[in-house]
Amino acid sequence: MDDTGGPLNADGEEASVGATLRRLRKAKGLSLQALADESGVSVGMISQVERGLANPSIRLLTSLRRALNISMQELFGESDPDHPRDTPNSPDPNFIRRRENRPTIDLGMIHKELLTTTDRQNLQIMILNIEPGGESGGRALSYPAEKGGLVLEGEAVLRVDDQDVLLRVGDSFVFDSARPHSVRNLGSVKARVLWIIGAVQFDRHL
Repeated sequence: MDDTGGPLNADGEEASVGATLRRLRKAKGLSLQALADESGVSVGMISQVERGLANPSIRLLTSLRRALNISMQELFGESDPDHPRDTPNSPDPNFIRRRENRPTIDLGMIHKELLTTTDRQNLQIMILNIEPGGESGGRALSYPAEKGGLVLEGEAVLRVDDQDVLLRVGDSFVFDSARPHSVRNLGSVKARVLWIIGAVQFDRHL
C-alpha cells in the first residue's frame, strides 16, 4: 500500500482495482452493459467500481473476474508471466516471490496479498486481511475449486453450506468450494488468513 491507500502491483506502482477492471473490460471489447449482463452485476455498480467510488466485495469481484475470464494474476496487474519481479542485484527464479514484491488489492474491509508467482495458473495462495466487520459478500460464493487455509492472526467465521464455524489462530480448513461459502470477521481485531485455492480449470479465486 502507498500512503494514499491505493493497492500496489509488483512494481510498487499504484494499481486501482477499478482501473484494472476497466482496462481489462475495454481490452476485451465489452461495454458496461455487456459485462453487467454476463456477470449479473448492475451497470451502476460496475461504473462505481471502475471509477473508484465503491469498493467491491470479494463476491462481486469474483463475479466480474469470471465474466471477464481473467486470471488472478491479471486482476493483480500481472498479465505477463515473464514479468520480472527481481532486482538487478538479486535475480530470482520464476518460482520465487519476495515479500517486497507482493502485489496487493485493497477492497476496503478486506485487503488481499498475492503470494503466488506469475507462472502459477492452477494454484493460488494469498493472505486475506479482514478488518472487524469485513466479509466476503452478502451472497455466499459457489464455484468449482478446492480451498484451504490457516488463521494466522485474529478470528474468522467460515460459513460452508449452512454451517458457521469460528476459527482461531492455528485453526485450518479444507473444503470443496462448489459448496456455498463465505468468510467474515465478527471480532474486534483484524483477522489474517492464509487462503489457498487448488487446481481448477478456470476459476481460482475466493
